[in-house]
Amino acid sequence: MSNFLPNSLVKKLGTNPLFDTDAFIKIHEEGIRATAIRLNPNKLEDCPFPTTGQVPWCNGAYYLQDRPVFTLDPLFHAGAYYPQDASSMFIDHIIQSLNLHVDSIRALDLCAAPGGKSTLLNSSLHPESLLVANEIIKARVTILQDNLMKWGNANTVTTNNDPAAFNRLPGYFDLMVVDAPCSGSGMFRKDADAIDEWSEANVKLCSERQQRILGESLSALKKGGYLCYSTCSYSVEENEDIVDWLLESGDFESIEIPIDKNWGIDHTASDKHHAHGYRFYPHKLGGEGFFIAVLKKIGEQETFNRKRIKPEKSDVPKGILDNWFSDSENFHTFLHHEDVYVFPKMYESDLKYLQNVLYLKNAGTNVGKLNRKELIPSHALALSNHLKRDFQSVELSLEDARNYLRKENVAVDTIPANIQGWAIASFQGRSLGWMKVLANRINNYYPKELRIVNL
Repeated sequence: MSNFLPNSLVKKLGTNPLFDTDAFIKIHEEGIRATAIRLNPNKLEDCPFPTTGQVPWCNGAYYLQDRPVFTLDPLFHAGAYYPQDASSMFIDHIIQSLNLHVDSIRALDLCAAPGGKSTLLNSSLHPESLLVANEIIKARVTILQDNLMKWGNANTVTTNNDPAAFNRLPGYFDLMVVDAPCSGSGMFRKDADAIDEWSEANVKLCSERQQRILGESLSALKKGGYLCYSTCSYSVEENEDIVDWLLESGDFESIEIPIDKNWGIDHTASDKHHAHGYRFYPHKLGGEGFFIAVLKKIGEQETFNRKRIKPEKSDVPKGILDNWFSDSENFHTFLHHEDVYVFPKMYESDLKYLQNVLYLKNAGTNVGKLNRKELIPSHALALSNHLKRDFQSVELSLEDARNYLRKENVAVDTIPANIQGWAIASFQGRSLGWMKVLANRINNYYPKELRIVNL
């Protein structure tokens, strides 16, 4: 038995005659972890680091030879990629298997911070889909919002609500992803403190919390819609038992997702209903502990009254985005205080529905502040995939890019003579933020709350 892993957990896992207890203990004692990143398809085509191979169940995801210091890499701050545990990336394979990428849908990431699964959904789903990313804990919403901002798409809404609030949108979503708070045993290698905090009592508490979260929010899923339920726990009480509990209602059916036997993923069946589940063990694949199951809603679900809302006349001066934003005709513009936002025009009514029942932290892309009919561009616009591609930019060296990200001065002699006014600070062709080029100096507009410090 392990000297530091909870003996009761290891013993329970070992009751499965196919489970290799010795290998499981050994991989935790060695402490060697795989590092993986997922590329932003709108910003990066090739992996910028040496790799040991691709993550087999996720497009555009790679295992790295070594773990770089991401905070010192300008491409990380540009939103060109997202470091994420490979096991969690299995959601991409689910989306492809269910053909959820073929047409636009409405999707909810219910427990979304820090944003790994939200950015994955934002890339994997059809580009005209609407993604609502919710986080109940106020302190964690900011990092979720920042990561979606860096990803650069305007078809997202960030919310800060208890899961029960989504019952006010019955039958609204085609897909719900619920990566439920759990006892965290799958993260033992990543977070040693999780071992000390783990207990069977906490597993029971988490199981009850997971049932509450699901029970109070699942009416928001339409008939025919899909639920992806996941945890980073090894405990049956938080995984297969929860799936059985969902199936007891008769409103769901279990969905099998095809997997390659060479991937090392365990295909499980729940005790009561033999529901399909997928377990990820670190001694069998390059990833941390993870469980996921997919269910389809087959029960009848009433929907709220989606009465057509008459579009409001925008207070944003006409043509103000022409020099900044590409394909602006496809976006609804609106003012929030002095800030100008853009949101997909096809979801203008949806935005009103969401505003009526939820607390929104952000909707679409904040493109800047209106100052006497002049736009002062925002950092979100600099990172947006809709910024005009021919907007003037200044290509920075690695040293200058890091200085820019530290909000230090950028030397005037690095700027081409033909550039004046607002310009993009760029590294390897990817936008980092704004600078303003004046006659004898450069103003660095990188947000002070995001600046990096020397390590």
